[in-house]
Amino acid sequence: MNPGDRDFGRRDAPPQPIVPKTASEALRPEKGTPPPKRSRRSRSQIIVFMNFVVSSVILVVLAAGVAVFLGKSEFDGRGPSQTTANFLVKPSTGVAEIAEQLERRGLISDQRIFRLGVRAYGHDASLKAGEYEIQAGASMRDIMVLLESGKSVLASLTIPEGMTVEQAFQRIAEHEALTGEMPTEMPPEGSLIADTQRFTRGSTRKQIVEKMLADQQRLVESIWNRRVQGLPLANVNEFVTLASIVEKETGRSDERSRVAAVFINRLNKGMRLQSDPTILYGLFGGKGRPADRPIYQSDIDKPTPYNTYVIDGLPPTPIANPGRAALEAVANPSKTKDLYFVADGTGGHVFATTLDVHNENVARWRAAQRKLAQEAAKAEAEKAASGEPATSAE
Repeated sequence: MNPGDRDFGRRDAPPQPIVPKTASEALRPEKGTPPPKRSRRSRSQIIVFMNFVVSSVILVVLAAGVAVFLGKSEFDGRGPSQTTANFLVKPSTGVAEIAEQLERRGLISDQRIFRLGVRAYGHDASLKAGEYEIQAGASMRDIMVLLESGKSVLASLTIPEGMTVEQAFQRIAEHEALTGEMPTEMPPEGSLIADTQRFTRGSTRKQIVEKMLADQQRLVESIWNRRVQGLPLANVNEFVTLASIVEKETGRSDERSRVAAVFINRLNKGMRLQSDPTILYGLFGGKGRPADRPIYQSDIDKPTPYNTYVIDGLPPTPIANPGRAALEAVANPSKTKDLYFVADGTGGHVFATTLDVHNENVARWRAAQRKLAQEAAKAEAEKAASGEPATSAE
C-alpha cells in the first residue's frame, strides 16, 4: 500500500505499536486541553464594557468629590446674612425644620447643605432649644456649633426687693419671653426671691416661679442659720416677716441694720412696732397702695391683723418679698438702744433712743415738709403768673 493510500480515519486500521516511554517522559505532566480561543470581536466588547464601568466609577467618584468640596466650601463659607439676628429654636425641633427656618430667615443659603453638613458632623440629634444670636455673615458651620453649644441668648426678669408676691406674679405673667400658664395658687407672701432671673426664651412661667421659690428658701435658711443668738423671733416665718418690714421701711443699705435694731429692741421691750407699711398691707394687701393714696389718720387707728399700731408683736405673715440685705440686717442687727426713727427728708432716717428726742425729730421733719410744700406752691404760683403750664400734682 502506498503511503498516499492510507486512510487514517478507518476503524479497521491496524493498531499502531505502543512505543514505551522513558522514565522522564512518564513523570512529565501531560498537556491539558487548551481553552477555546475567543474571537477578536468578543474580546473587544468586554474591554469596552470594562472601560465603561471603570470610567463611570471614576466619574462618579470625581463628581462626588467635587460635590463634597463645593458643599463643604458652602458650609464653611460666609453666610448670606448682613445683620446680626436672633433665632429661636423651640423644644423638640428637628434639623430639617431648623434648616428650613434658617433658610427662610436668610441666615443660610441652602437648607440641604446645612442638613447634610450637620449630619456629617454627627450633630443632627444634639442641636439644643433656645434663642441664639447669630452674627452677620455667620457660616453654616458657625451656626451649627452655636446651636450645638446651647449658648443661647438669655432673657431677664427682675423682681425688686419689697415687691409683693401678687405684684411679682403680675410681672411674670406679662413677660413676653415666657410661655405657659401661671400656677393656679399663689405661694405665701415673702416666699419669692427678689432677684433677676435669667432664662432662655420659651421657658415656662411655672418653671420661673418654682426656681424663685427654691432660691428664696435656700437664701432664707442660709441666713437664718447664721443669725446672732437672742433674737426675739420664734421661727423662720417671723424672721422673714420682720425682714419684709425692714425692706419696706428703708431702701438705704447703710441703715437697714439700724432699722432692724429698732424693731428688735421694741420686740424685746414689748413695744408695738408702729410701722406704716404694715398699715398699708392690712388695707390693700398684695396689690399695694395706689400711688395717689395717702395714709390718713383714720388708717392708723383702723384694726387689721397687720396694723402694728394696733396689734402687739409681728403681723401674721410677711408684707413683701425681702431681699438678701434686709434678711442679713435682721439676722445681724446693729447693737444700739434706738427705739424710734423718722424720715429726715433726704431719703434717710433720724434715730432716737427716747420719745422726747424722737418728737423733736418729728417736729423738724414736719417743719421741713411744710417748707417744701410752701416752696412748691410758690413755684407753681410764679409759673402760673408767667403763663407757663403748671406742674402736675401726680
